[in-house]
Amino acid sequence: MTPELLTASIFSVPVLAFALGIIAALLRADLRLPDAVYQAVSMYLLLAIGLKGGVALRESSFSDVIGPVGAAIALGIVIPVLAFVVLRGVTRLGPVDRGAMAAHYGSTSLVTFTAALVFLEASSVPYEGFVVTLLAIMEIPGILIGLMLAGRASRTSTWSTSLREVLTGRSVLLLAGGLVIGVIAGPMGYERVQPFFGALFTGILALFLLEMGVLAGRRLGSIREAGWGLLGFAVLFPVVTGALGIVVGIVVGLSPGGAMVLGVLCASASYIAAPAAVRLALPTANPGITLTTSLGITFPFNLVIGIPLYWWIAHSLPF
Repeated sequence: MTPELLTASIFSVPVLAFALGIIAALLRADLRLPDAVYQAVSMYLLLAIGLKGGVALRESSFSDVIGPVGAAIALGIVIPVLAFVVLRGVTRLGPVDRGAMAAHYGSTSLVTFTAALVFLEASSVPYEGFVVTLLAIMEIPGILIGLMLAGRASRTSTWSTSLREVLTGRSVLLLAGGLVIGVIAGPMGYERVQPFFGALFTGILALFLLEMGVLAGRRLGSIREAGWGLLGFAVLFPVVTGALGIVVGIVVGLSPGGAMVLGVLCASASYIAAPAAVRLALPTANPGITLTTSLGITFPFNLVIGIPLYWWIAHSLPF
């Protein structure tokens, strides 16, 4: 990984906003966004990404998309199973908490994905626009597989409720809805809203990451309680799954930029959709463990180091 890549990631405006949020949390300053603003910003990001991906999907052929889509579904099943097994070897977590962790790490992080796109665009690296479709696809199976694994040891799992929570959640509806609108509207329709959904995107992402920095900073004190096994998992597991996603992406025909994005999806951990589903299906799971690792450790690692690392891997593969 070159110093230029690391510098470009660390000193981007969104990452610096995230760092400001962490500093504010450590200083006990209140920089939290009002709840209404936070909800509006998150909805904007989801819809903006969906729209752009839908336009790109309309201009892509079926043969270009089918391989990456199949790979995304397969990875969405394999990764939570792998997380469940690995956690059994490196931690003392019970099956319910391991299932909750598997749901988080099997799903995806919208903000990490978005930061990866901003990184690629700032570095003038091309990628397939339909990768947003992969984000929407991988959001669901990882959560369901994690709940299934935990449900084997817990009879408190309410499948109909948790499945409805996942499928009708804001992230899935806005991403899928944005994709459909983008496909229908096409480039000409998107051009009319591009000044709002395109030109303002990075600035609004910075505002959202400020909020994420505050939340992550408030959980730094809980990291010591996680244990060395869980700490190692939160850093090393994303690197392994990220590399796996990159290799698979190259094999199914994605460009290095597109493969890097698939790797980021595999390496990220959900802290929006998964917690909501886990809270309903696994009420005995410890949310402090899952949120501390996914939001307090894995998210900052991916944001600062992981994204340039995954691009270096994708760019360096000999095939």
